[in-house]
Amino acid sequence: DWLLAEPESADASVLLGMALVRRALRGEEKPENARETCRAAAALAPADPTPWLGLLLLERALGEEADVVRLFDEVRLRHADHHHAHHVMVAALAERHAEAGPDPLHEVYDFANWAAEQAPADSPLAILPVVAHAERYRVLAAAGLASADPAASGHWAGRRARQVMKSAFDWWLEWGQEGHPRHMIDLNYLAHAKHCEGRAAEAAALFLRIGEHATPAPWSYPDRDPYTAFRTARASALGTA
Repeated sequence: DWLLAEPESADASVLLGMALVRRALRGEEKPENARETCRAAAALAPADPTPWLGLLLLERALGEEADVVRLFDEVRLRHADHHHAHHVMVAALAERHAEAGPDPLHEVYDFANWAAEQAPADSPLAILPVVAHAERYRVLAAAGLASADPAASGHWAGRRARQVMKSAFDWWLEWGQEGHPRHMIDLNYLAHAKHCEGRAAEAAALFLRIGEHATPAPWSYPDRDPYTAFRTARASALGTA
């Protein structure tokens, strides 16, 4: 209705494009219709990263890896610290070379560290190396190369992993961006990491801040009910199990 009333509205076009992307990802819309709408929105709002994010989400699910990289670059050109786009890119990179096993030098870690270092000191991208660790665990567990129980997998036990988790937790203590619209996602990844690392006191502090706001990722990894996994981990950390 908004677009009918204001056919030249960039905001309405962007909103429609993202709505069609969501529908396409659920199999309720033809992907090409969503692509065309996002491209039209990008033409009307050339500085807005959102239409490019829509295209990135589509290609991540339905397209080619080269297009994912290209579209990530388009988002980053317009918003260098785009939180959602970086998470999408980390998830995609984590899926490369599953057969390599738990390689601490895997490219997803390099990418996450690079992005965190490029961002301003107060940027939530400081948590991206933690996200990379969880996403790589998802891939390894799905391939049968890590335990299906993340806390028992040892994936968070290595020296490099512990350094990553400590740096991220220290960043949260200093900068914790609670005004960021996706900050609960970061807190859930960090609480999950601290739980899996066996750092109950630090996990408890995060669970108290999260409250009931569990996010599906990473608690669903590799194939778990996320809310049951979240509540179990929270009860363990808070001593209410």
